[in-house]
Amino acid sequence: MKKILFAVMALFLIGTTVTYAQKTTDEIRKEMNKKASKDARKEAKRLKKEGWEVAPGALPIDKQLDRAYMMQYDISDSGLPKYVMGEAMSVGEHYDAAKMQALQLAKQNLAGGIQTEVSALVEGLVSNKQLTAGEAASLSETTMSSKALITQNLGRIITVAEMYRTAENGNKEVLVRIAYNSELAIEAAKNAIRQNMKAKGDDLSGKLDAILERMVRDSMSN
Repeated sequence: MKKILFAVMALFLIGTTVTYAQKTTDEIRKEMNKKASKDARKEAKRLKKEGWEVAPGALPIDKQLDRAYMMQYDISDSGLPKYVMGEAMSVGEHYDAAKMQALQLAKQNLAGGIQTEVSALVEGLVSNKQLTAGEAASLSETTMSSKALITQNLGRIITVAEMYRTAENGNKEVLVRIAYNSELAIEAAKNAIRQNMKAKGDDLSGKLDAILERMVRDSMSN
């Protein structure tokens, strides 16, 4: 069974190699599109074998996953990923209830991916002596307690894949995959962590901006 909780930041999924760095954005897009289609077909085959299906009137699993992977690998003209992706599964007696719970979990997982990456960068800046131990401790604590606020700061998400299967006891298992604009995701993180800082009386907004800017730069150079 696919893991119930899965969230991947597209900002950190696209590891551009030295070879990619020598290519144009259009060339990279073409290679990513080929990879997306291949990965989508492979996953669709596996999911169908596991009993997943779509609701009447919805796009087939193959088409949904093709769109999901295209968005996951999509990049802007500057070479940055356009979307952050999140996924989750939930189980319930009724389809609609399970779907709503899965969507909420997917949003939380997406927010958790942002939160985890910011925390890792804080630790890296300490190693490079760009943050004092006290500043790092404060930022780390604030970031780790900001997941709920990041989730609340997310605006309209895009549901790119939605499927279900029926368990032996009759319950519905619903799997959803969502996408969110990367730039808006960074803003949601900034706003959430700033709110948390303000509540705690901290004033490290400048440091926070530097960390998030570095996060974007690192996604281009990895």
